[in-house]
Amino acid sequence: MVKMSPDIFSCSDDEGNLDIEIDMFGVKKENIELKMVEEGFFVRAKREETGVEYVGTYAFCCAVVPEKAVAKYVDGKLYVKVPYRESTETVDVKIQ
Repeated sequence: MVKMSPDIFSCSDDEGNLDIEIDMFGVKKENIELKMVEEGFFVRAKREETGVEYVGTYAFCCAVVPEKAVAKYVDGKLYVKVPYRESTETVDVKIQ
């Protein structure tokens, strides 16, 4: 089996969400595994007929709320929308 990283594109929208787009052409929806934590996500998908496995672990720049993530797979692309975790506290950092 050949392992490769999928192409990933992400951006923030105006409503405080992180939008992620993952290219995985030729993969069946039932062969996609997506796991998410506040700091990032893991994705794995097998393309059975070619023996290609897309796999990767990615970190976010800001914490998200993984329980509220929504994902859909359309035309070879996995779309994920997840809200950023609201920061309730700021910390002053002393500069030396």
